[in-house]
Amino acid sequence: MDKQHQQKYQQLGLNIAYYRKQCGMSQIRLAERVGISRTHMSRIETAECAVSLDVIFSICAVLDISPDKLFDFRQ
Repeated sequence: MDKQHQQKYQQLGLNIAYYRKQCGMSQIRLAERVGISRTHMSRIETAECAVSLDVIFSICAVLDISPDKLFDFRQ
């Protein structure tokens, strides 16, 4: 993954963590509701792996947010 993409995945992960915490949800609970492991959720939030659109849409559904909120990358 090149540096530009890595930065975007980092921001995506930070946004997921932000909205998860706003909902008062633990990483474990979000992972369970999305249907992935807690380890995978942790790796998504810390940009250690890429994330599929299916998982992104599931995260958004669980957090009751639109996908554009996750892709609001502030400079």
